[in-house]
Amino acid sequence: MKDLLVMKFGGTSVGSAARMRVAVRLSAEQQKKRPIVMVVSAMSGITDLLIETTKHAEAGDRAGLEANVRKLEQRHHEACKELLPRAAQKPVLAGIRQLVGEFQRIVQGMLMLNDRPPRSVDEAIAIGERLSALMIAACLNAQGTKAEAVNAAELIVTDAVFGSASPLMKQTTEKARQRLIPLIRRGVLPVVTGFNGATADGRPTTLGRGGSDFSASILSAALRARELWIWTDVDGIMTADPRLVPDAAVLSEVTYREAAELAYNGAKVLHPRTLAPLVESHIPVWSKNSFSPEKPGTKIVPRIAAPTGARAVTSTARVALVSLEPAHATLPGAHVMARALDAMAGANVEVLSLSSSSYRQSFCFLVRSEELEKTLEALESALALELAHGYLRPIDVNNEVGLLAVVGEGMQGTPGLAGRIFTAISRERINIIAIAQGSSELTIAIVVRRDGLETAVRAVHAECGMGRPREGKSRRPVPGHKPKHKS
Repeated sequence: MKDLLVMKFGGTSVGSAARMRVAVRLSAEQQKKRPIVMVVSAMSGITDLLIETTKHAEAGDRAGLEANVRKLEQRHHEACKELLPRAAQKPVLAGIRQLVGEFQRIVQGMLMLNDRPPRSVDEAIAIGERLSALMIAACLNAQGTKAEAVNAAELIVTDAVFGSASPLMKQTTEKARQRLIPLIRRGVLPVVTGFNGATADGRPTTLGRGGSDFSASILSAALRARELWIWTDVDGIMTADPRLVPDAAVLSEVTYREAAELAYNGAKVLHPRTLAPLVESHIPVWSKNSFSPEKPGTKIVPRIAAPTGARAVTSTARVALVSLEPAHATLPGAHVMARALDAMAGANVEVLSLSSSSYRQSFCFLVRSEELEKTLEALESALALELAHGYLRPIDVNNEVGLLAVVGEGMQGTPGLAGRIFTAISRERINIIAIAQGSSELTIAIVVRRDGLETAVRAVHAECGMGRPREGKSRRPVPGHKPKHKS
């Protein structure tokens, strides 16, 4: 569809009645100029509340379950009354009661079973986005913009990997176009739930935490959108987390690959899989701040004209380093590595970085803290024989680490850059535990002790000259880096 704009609003951008009004205003303004599809997250904190409730159910905690259900209904009830004129409230309040009742039915089933089947969890936690879409569509209608809430389970067809499903694009394209294009042609603004989908036979799925970004990119590709705008609570993609680095600057443009690497390695701006559906069609993405919509944000594009050195540094402290080492030369390290990676793939665990030693045949890899338990279960199951007979040393886990990643298309071929990065970290007396760098040289991933992570981020950011110059001071040019103007 010509000139279609997909606008995705994250949890903080729809986190209250006031924020919903802003989202409605921004969407209605664009609707006057061109066709729009909205994709909305659950209100901030709601997905966590829903997940916590399913855990109460599994544990047999009826009181905790019922208290959370009351919180869920009360928060949306209050937001609805603040958001909508009295005349428009009654059907929406009824819709809220219906959706909360649907959630309560699912978790009551978990309570009876003392179990959280992944399929049921996916169905339950998608209720948050359905509640947001219901209220936002009602607000648009109340203000004179025709809108309709649409459950993405009607649009996005996925595989059956519950909790982290992947789209089947051919089927998704057919269903999305059949459902949404007639609405758009009638001048109706579809308000689509983010985060969720369904298998071809109708079983509810979700796309992973933060998956509303992914939903928006899937629909952008399916509908051949002109652009995708992702509204968050930050000014765009930055050279570092401004909470750690006060002079962090907004990047005016980044490539798909840079944005994906930053997201994968801890930057909170995008879901790591967001850009994959857009690569083939070259649909540009804007990361914008709904709290300051006048700011330009960051444009994410297939390529930039002259990439320069390291462009951003990101970090995450919620990681664990898992090390495996054969006890005897009779057990080839490559064999152990292959078995370990296969086991983690089967458990749907993401490996953030991997380093190996050629002599001792040992290797280590980094996983997210929340995935450590299932990582160890998968490894102990796959390597049970080797561990039991002492061919493999006991699995070593280091929870006191953090990951720092330096990203930039222009890093390849910049002489001495890696050495300068390592020197900047060691200058702060921080020991580097592990290093991983891909063949593309787009990212250097560095594992350090967690208590030195923030200092290491600041040191690398300063060494690579990524931030805004301080007023009244000039900064020494860094080889291979073109300084950014103050944003």
